[in-house]
Amino acid sequence: MIVEEVSLKKHQAVHTDLAPAAVGPYSQAIKSGHLIFTSGQLGLIPESGKLPAGIEAQTKQVLANLAAVLTAAGSSMDDIVKTTIFLDNMADFSTVNAIYAEAFSTTPPARSTVEVAGLPLGGLVEIEAVALTSEG
Repeated sequence: MIVEEVSLKKHQAVHTDLAPAAVGPYSQAIKSGHLIFTSGQLGLIPESGKLPAGIEAQTKQVLANLAAVLTAAGSSMDDIVKTTIFLDNMADFSTVNAIYAEAFSTTPPARSTVEVAGLPLGGLVEIEAVALTSEG
């Protein structure tokens, strides 16, 4: 039996000013090898730190923030393999689903959607993702 030694690289934090800064002690994303694990993205507008009004505007901003974090990590929305959507109210599911479908029109990633008791800063929707990158 031949056993190969594998060198494990330490993970690295990802940060971009094109997405809102973390609202707690966590990174916008962590890159580990060819995987990127994003923190949940709220619909905060990066320039103001404010949430836009309504589920549609927040969902669109969440997806823009997610795209910015992935770009900073050397990836893109097309490279997402799994998402988790957290909704403040499951009654918003169809609205979020329609906007999400536009963002992932070719090969949608695997996904879970759950209703939560509340989201930070009064957000209505939060999305986290796992994506691939060609960078090692």
